[in-house]
Parts: sequence; C-alpha cells; structure tokens
Amino acid sequence: MSRSVRLVPAAAVLLALALTGTACDRGVHGTPGGSGVRDPYFPKAGNGGYDVGHYGLTLDYTPATRHLTGTAVITARATQDLSAFDLDLAGLHVDSVTVEGRKARFNRAGQELTVRPHDDLRRGETFRTTVRYSGTPHTLTDPDGSKEGWLPTADGALGLGEPVGSMAWFPGNNHPSDKATYDLTVTVPQGLQAVSNGELTDRTTKGGRTTYHWHTAQPMASYLATVAVGHFDLTRGTGPHGLPILTAVDPTQAKASEQALAQLPDIIKWEEINFGPYPFSSTGAIVARPDDAGYALETQNRPVFPGAPDTGTLVHELAHQWYGDSVTPKSWRDMWLNEGFATYAEWLYWEDHGGESAQQTFMDYYNGDDKAIWAYPPAKPSSAAHISDSPVYQRGAMVLEKIRQKVGDDTFYDIIQGWAAAHRHGSASTADFTAYVEKKAPQKDFTEIWQDWLYGDGKPAHP
Repeated sequence: MSRSVRLVPAAAVLLALALTGTACDRGVHGTPGGSGVRDPYFPKAGNGGYDVGHYGLTLDYTPATRHLTGTAVITARATQDLSAFDLDLAGLHVDSVTVEGRKARFNRAGQELTVRPHDDLRRGETFRTTVRYSGTPHTLTDPDGSKEGWLPTADGALGLGEPVGSMAWFPGNNHPSDKATYDLTVTVPQGLQAVSNGELTDRTTKGGRTTYHWHTAQPMASYLATVAVGHFDLTRGTGPHGLPILTAVDPTQAKASEQALAQLPDIIKWEEINFGPYPFSSTGAIVARPDDAGYALETQNRPVFPGAPDTGTLVHELAHQWYGDSVTPKSWRDMWLNEGFATYAEWLYWEDHGGESAQQTFMDYYNGDDKAIWAYPPAKPSSAAHISDSPVYQRGAMVLEKIRQKVGDDTFYDIIQGWAAAHRHGSASTADFTAYVEKKAPQKDFTEIWQDWLYGDGKPAHP
C-alpha cells in the first residue's frame, strides 16, 4: 500500500492534473514498465522498462536482533517512456522512495514494489532511485526446497541469491539478464566481519560498530551478490599475474580448508590456460559452516562453500567465474550454460591431473544406472524445481564432450575460450551458444548434437 497521504477525490484529481501537466511540460507521456521479464521459470523475476547500471547499497545489521536497515541507491536508464516501474523486494518495510531526489509514490504487491515518480521518465534518461527500508529479512524457499535469501547463522548471516534470493535483502531488477556494478557498505557490531564481492576499499570502526565498504567494478547479476556476516579468518594472497586473492574462512573450518584453498592460485592458473584470462579484478572464497546454507554457490569473485571444499568443488565454482558470472544466462532456461560448463571443467581438470579422461567420464555416465540424467534435456528443464538437477549438470557437460569429439581439441578450446571472450561481462542464451559453435566450425554438422543431446527427450541411442 502506498505510504502517501490518503487524498479526498477532489484533491486526487488536482494532483493527477498537476502530474499530467508536469509530464506534458517535459513532453513525456510514459507507460508503466513490466512487472517481470517473462522468464520461463520465474515469470515475476526482473522488471521491464529500464536497465540498472549501478547499485549503491548501505546496510546496517545486528545479528542479535536480526534487524536490517538498508538504503538502496539504484542508478538506471529508462528503455521506454516510463510513468511507473517495478523493483523486486520480498518482505521488509519500505520507509520511503525518491526518484531524482523527489518523493515518489509507491505500493507493494507480493515481491513487486511499484514506484511512480513525480515526473514521467523519458526513454534513454538515466535516473536515480533511492529506497529506504528496514525489518527482518526473510529466508526464502526455492521450488527445489533449498534455502536462499537471508540465512541467519550462528554468529551472523549469509546472503545468497540463486535464483531469486537477493530480493530478500535489497530491492532491484532481480534477473540475470540485467547486470550492474555494485558498492556495498555494511555496518555490523565491532568484532564481526562483513565480507562481500569485489574488493574491500574501506573499513572503519566507530561507537562499537565496524563499517566495511566493498566495490565490484565489473558487471554482476543480482543473484551473484553476497554478504557474509560473522567471525572469519581473513587471508590475503596473490594468484597468476598478481591477481589479488582474499579468503574468508569460518574459524571452525580453517584447518579442514587449508589444503584445498592452498590450491586456489594453481587452479586459477590452470583455468586461465583452458578458458582464457580470468574475467575479474580479484578472486577468493568464503567458507561458511556446513549447515549455514548446505550448498556451494558461485558468488562473483568469491564463491561461497558450505564447510571446507574439496578440489573438485573448488574447480567447479571457480570455473563459474567465466561461465555463469562473466557470461551470465539470459534466462533461467539457460542454466546449463552455467552448470554444464562448470561440471565439464571438473572433467577436464581430472583429465589433466591423473584421473579419467573426459571421454571416459562421459561413457561412465552414458553406461551408468542413473536414469535421472535422462529425465529431461539440458536446455529444457522440466520446471523451476529442476533447474539444478543432473540433466543440467552432467548431461550438460556431455553436450560439451560431444562438441569436442565433433570438432577436435584445437577448435573446441577455440570455441570455449572465444565464447567466454565474446560475451565477457554480458548475458547470453542457448541459441547464442549454438550459433557461436556453428560459426566457429562451419564445416561441421551439429544437428544430431542439438536435437539428441541438447534438446532431445530421453537417452540418445548412440553415445
């Protein structure tokens, strides 16, 4: 419900005329932006009518009371003449909204925060929206039963966003097709750390509270944003060509994590050889307690792990920095472009480090007893509850092995490195990928791979 003062009908008419007159003076007659971008699995996610360029988020969190106070300054560009636009925000209390410094009317309906600026916005215009909000952020349950959003922990909290959980702790255009840069300033009780994406640019303590300012310079999808509040052992190092590495490890996981995290520079070096230059300005890891989330997530720059990671999981989540984080899916139907690539990275890593070849791993899955792999094709998950099932991961990786078999190693590595370079810091679809493969190997016929392995139902007749 709008927090503006309730008007008697006559006053409402006068206000409407005044707003219309203002819009006419600017020559703008806008229409509302869409509430959702019609994602096939999360139709309410994201919004139409604008593209976000930057999020400036200022948070103050107290774990003892689980109270969050936030200010989001969202800089965006209108893609149409706008009379109103939506932001995604689940729960929390909206205290005020301004657009370009002027008070805006707003109302809430589910996860939709609809904002009506004082003046209509012109197509191509860059505008700044400030949302002040507070309350206890929610933990959300995904269609597959996993938890995301804002997860309270033993000594703090963990913000995770795949696929739609970021709207539990900040308002935004919550869809992977709209990426932006971020500044995240988090204030917590002194003695706790607040770890996020990008680089730590400032830390100050005053009045028993410590403020951390993190800057993410490269575009990031909202589902990849994270903040971890709690006690962490922070370690700094360098990787290939001086790449800054920051790891934040829960003290209970420090000893168990040492061996895996020590491999991080070498894994990044190996992945650069295979996938091309690392796409971000820093890397690292956040190691939480096993029961904080229960799953690893490729949060940008600094993946989150549920307890000490093993080598394969570290390889997988770091590979996502190329495939998923830098090259982000246009919709959640394209999830295999994240998980198929990261799973195949594991196959390649073991192939290069004394394990089975990727071809043998492919055959093991093809001849195995796990029928779940063939439940649906990688590019057409059966529902939102199944975008993270084995067909997306293992069968997605099998598609890549089929391409490698078809074109040979030289062309294959040219394809996967070129794909990461061509869509660096952007969003891409399955159709974009298949077109790219066909362009890189025009002499080859990929019809069988696309029809039987990528889009076909059931187990293909021949490996």
